[in-house]
Amino acid sequence: MQRSLPRIIVTSGEPAGIGPDLALQLTQREWPCQLIIAGDKQVLRQRALQLGLSLQFRSYDAARHQLHSAGRVTVLSIATVTSVQPSQLNVKNAQYVLNLFDRACDGCRANEFAAMVTAPVQKSIINDAGIGFTGHTEYLAERVGAPQPVMMLVAEQLRVALVTTHLPLNKVSAAITRESLSTTLTILHHDLRSRFNIPSPRILVLGLNPHAGEAGYLGREEIEIITPVLNALRDQGMQLTGPAPADTAFTPHMLQHADAVLAMYHDQGLPVLKYAGFGNAVNVTLGLPIIRTSVDHGTALDLAGTGKADVGSLAAALTLALELTTHSQHQSH
Repeated sequence: MQRSLPRIIVTSGEPAGIGPDLALQLTQREWPCQLIIAGDKQVLRQRALQLGLSLQFRSYDAARHQLHSAGRVTVLSIATVTSVQPSQLNVKNAQYVLNLFDRACDGCRANEFAAMVTAPVQKSIINDAGIGFTGHTEYLAERVGAPQPVMMLVAEQLRVALVTTHLPLNKVSAAITRESLSTTLTILHHDLRSRFNIPSPRILVLGLNPHAGEAGYLGREEIEIITPVLNALRDQGMQLTGPAPADTAFTPHMLQHADAVLAMYHDQGLPVLKYAGFGNAVNVTLGLPIIRTSVDHGTALDLAGTGKADVGSLAAALTLALELTTHSQHQSH
């Protein structure tokens, strides 16, 4: 029975940020899984002392299958390069952060872990170390060989996926091609069915321009790219609405007929989602051969070690990872 419990790994992220704090807070609760924290054991012990948390630490053993119990921290220890002070970034520890993902990602691919949940990282410090890094989503996709990852944020019933992610606004239009849009919609549709257990997903697709282009007067991407792709995929049986004007798409009337919204760019869809669910929203990467969820916020360096960091989003990310794991188990039987 114990062996069938999902084993989920949580990467503790940027060590100078709130990632270690949140990972430790997670372990204070009961969870219906084997919960493994990836991080430097000394850093985690030190942070627990700073936070006044009374926790029992033990090292991860792949052969041991045991339900997580509150107050116990099972650590897959990976050493930082240099010592860690809360709120003080150190470029020497940038590679350590990537080592955490790599271990978690490789473990998921080998079925050692059922899913990975990631605490926040500081992109700037990884880039300062000379490592080109645009974000978790792109990095993980490259590591697992997924040609086009799809970022989706979830806040309770609201799901918002993106065609483009971390791009300057002046490069967005060129990045939205018939091929990229078609692939994104295909992945979104597939994963809503296989991961979220929605048999016939209804997807609301936003236009790129104000008023979805106003019949071509405010831009032609809707006419030349978006609508032809939607029509082609509708012919294959997908339930797609749009292209819809982004300013009216997030009204209750529109959302009640949609299982997910597809936004064309990052700041078109995510401000609405974060307003609706900040602190409890989850970032999930679609189009990967593994399950990966993450928080919807940054490293909050000023809160590290203070005890004021809110574990809500990381707890929601773990909850969603467990749900997706359950759906995947059902699919495979």
